[in-house]
Amino acid sequence: MTSQERIERADSLYQLMTHVPGEALAVSPACADEDPELFFPVSPQDTARIEEAKRVCAGCGLLSACRKRALRTAEPHGIWGGLTEGERERLRRQRRRDEHD
Repeated sequence: MTSQERIERADSLYQLMTHVPGEALAVSPACADEDPELFFPVSPQDTARIEEAKRVCAGCGLLSACRKRALRTAEPHGIWGGLTEGERERLRRQRRRDEHD
């Protein structure tokens, strides 16, 4: 991960925390103590890294807030809220279809 990508990730974590309801601010994101590269697999075929990142997300008290933010901002890279880029895109498309039905 480049320095710029690390800065962008830190900015994204900060933005996530600014959208967390007050009572949840006592909870740190589970990913904060992990190597950031875990959440940015090289390819969709990097299933071991993806599954490990999702495992960390599954145990996070901020999973829902993180997922909502990633969907709202169309986060383009990485595992956020336990979802990959492709999973988030499919969910956004499904939501758009549901809104038009």
